[in-house]
This record gives sequence, structure tokens and C-alpha cells, in this order.
Amino acid sequence: MASKKLLGIPSPSPPLQTLPRLYHQNVIDHYNNPRNVGSFDKNDPNVGTGLVGAPACGDVMKLQIKIDEESGKIVDACFKTFGCGSAIASSSVATEWVKGKSMDEVLTIKNTEIAKHLSLPPVKLHCSMLAEDAIKAAVKDAEAKRGKMNGSSKAADA
Repeated sequence: MASKKLLGIPSPSPPLQTLPRLYHQNVIDHYNNPRNVGSFDKNDPNVGTGLVGAPACGDVMKLQIKIDEESGKIVDACFKTFGCGSAIASSSVATEWVKGKSMDEVLTIKNTEIAKHLSLPPVKLHCSMLAEDAIKAAVKDAEAKRGKMNGSSKAADA
């Protein structure tokens, strides 16, 4: 074998064994049947929009929440995600989990809970982190809009 190497004759390499990447059933379900895909009017004062991305992997996630003016609870949510199956599944789960909760409650949703629910492998944890970041960004946007509305109505009353 050493003499073949010296003469530049390639030795047959053992065939590469590739194992299929197995995703948990929850990831497959949310990827094949994503919940709440779509978008709301970002100019609606009761809609908060979170747009986040991970340049390292190319995933981009837009998550929107619609808040009931009276109760302050999230009555609807939707998403659009450009990314892998784990990113789409994480977005889908996030929209399901935020509905019916207050903005303070959804800020307690952690990426580790999403990752655990989907049984994401360590290499895909960034997808659940994006979902958590998108929730936070949507709440921040909604609070900023509500602050402007309250500030402008007070200014109008003065």
C-alpha cells in the first residue's frame, strides 16, 4: 500500500457511511403542517412584529402578534420563516404558545422549552433561540406602538 502511495496510485477509500438525520415527530409535524403561517399589517397599532435572523446559518424569522386592546392578551400570532425545518417548526410552536397569553407571560417562554418540545439536536438549538428572540422583538415592537398611542392621545388631550 505504501508503494502505491509513493507511485501516486490512489488507494481505494472505504465508502463513506452517511446516516440519515432523524428529526423528532414534533419537528416533522410542524414542518409538514406549520401553524399560523402568514402576516398581519405591520402598521396596525395592535400588531407587534419581530424580525430576527442568524447570519451564520441564513435563517430569518418574522413573528407577529396581535394584541387585544382591552385585555392586553395576544389573540393571534403568525410567522414567515426562511430557513431549515427546525427553524420553521420553532416558529410554528412559538405562534401556538403565545396565543391567549399576556405580553409579560410570553417573555417567559425560553428557547430551551421550545428545543425540548421539538427534541432539537444541539446543532439546531439556534433555531429555538431565534424563536425566543422573535417573540421578544414582537413584544418590544407592540409595546413601543402602545407607548406612542398612549403618548399621542395624552398630547392630544392637553
